[in-house]
Amino acid sequence: MNGTLKRVAIACMVMFGLLLVNVNYLQAVKAEQYREDNRNFRRFFERYENQRGRITAGNEVLAESIDTEGDIRFERRYPHGRMYAPVTGFFAPESERGIEATENRLLDGSSADLLIRRAVDLFTNKPVRGANIDLTIDPRAQKAAYDSLRKIGKKGAVVAIDPRTGAIKAMVSLPSYDPNVLAVPNKATVAQAYNKLDADPDKPLLNRAIETTFAPGSTYKVVTAAAFLSEDDTRGPQTQVDAPQVLDLPNTTVGLPNYAGAACGTGRVSLQFALERSCNTPFAKIGMELGYAKMQEQAAKFGIGEAIQIPLGVAPSSIGEEEDKAALAQASIGQRSMQMTPLQMAMVAAGVANDGVVMKPYLVNKIVGPEGDEIEQTEPDELSEAVTPDVARKLKQMMVSVVQQGTATAAQIPGVAVGGKTGTAETSDGQPPHAWFIGFAPADDPKIAVAVFVQSGAAGDLATGGHTAAPVARDVMQAVLQQ
Repeated sequence: MNGTLKRVAIACMVMFGLLLVNVNYLQAVKAEQYREDNRNFRRFFERYENQRGRITAGNEVLAESIDTEGDIRFERRYPHGRMYAPVTGFFAPESERGIEATENRLLDGSSADLLIRRAVDLFTNKPVRGANIDLTIDPRAQKAAYDSLRKIGKKGAVVAIDPRTGAIKAMVSLPSYDPNVLAVPNKATVAQAYNKLDADPDKPLLNRAIETTFAPGSTYKVVTAAAFLSEDDTRGPQTQVDAPQVLDLPNTTVGLPNYAGAACGTGRVSLQFALERSCNTPFAKIGMELGYAKMQEQAAKFGIGEAIQIPLGVAPSSIGEEEDKAALAQASIGQRSMQMTPLQMAMVAAGVANDGVVMKPYLVNKIVGPEGDEIEQTEPDELSEAVTPDVARKLKQMMVSVVQQGTATAAQIPGVAVGGKTGTAETSDGQPPHAWFIGFAPADDPKIAVAVFVQSGAAGDLATGGHTAAPVARDVMQAVLQQ
């Protein structure tokens, strides 16, 4: 009898032990998995119990949470919708994107920086409140960029930077989307809306300013010119360079012509003239003579290849792997394997404008607590010295000439000296070329640097960056300078 009782007791102890192990396994090991499970409706309601902080830019509210006093306590709203969607992103029932994602723990109040604030709210029986995120975006520059690019009716992006600090003043990507339809506290409704956007061939969810790369075309000649001038400090805007109508490329019977087969002077021209007219052959020849190593070194000094967080993740730009001289010639004029984000090309313009110093780009100006107390202020930080002040001065002179009497006259602003460079990048899919413009103003004391990208911009004579992209940049620069 005692043996039977012992066996029963041991069996009970084993089962009780297994039960304890299972409980601890579920609570410790599997807790996060169950917490994030789509079927966990408790988690769904918890997402809307806290009052997320605002996202602001200047005096504009870009995202805020509205108290409904219902079962879904706080609902997210985006007053400016599509204009800021690539920046703010969205807060959906099961996910976040954009600033809503990168600053989520501050916005929802769960950050360690808000521990005391959470304790006070708990003691006073108030909903947990998140911090407010103030962005560097200038609302007037953002609106000018959005309106001007939208008039073209093409896919594209605009990035504007304060070259002195790296603060991003505008970031627009088109086509865009309305984040309000993804903020509805209904999983089925949001899933349907998201799937429709995700399946759209125009990819409205893609932030073309930072999430993908494109051939920069002739805007990249600024970097090639920088490498050429940096190699020998006796060189300048009036240095003569070879400018054949067609450049013979090694190991191939196909030559490299100037745009549309045009002549560029009479065989030798000044570097400034070559940049003004955006001649292909001089810069392709310069790239071949400098070699891949020097071209890559100069690119790296502008931040090309860096893994950048603003805090949004930025796709790395690249000049491509080393190939033969013919490939390097094409890369030196922004074609072949050359791939840049619009943000990166804005950094090139900003580096030239800022006497050769490239500042780290950033999007968050400051973080403010629920009661208005400042938690953190972003301090400008230097990324690199792309070129010496003397080389920067020479590049500025040439880029001003491009706007005054070259391919970028459409970027002129009355009474303001503007520096710039146009670009027209051919595509391999049979579509019209991409149109680019990079520039800065005012040239004697630059306050804004801009990159404009128009995907498959136009056909025929209107395909160039000078016709399509430069006017957009002019509108953005004017919006900043008129303040």
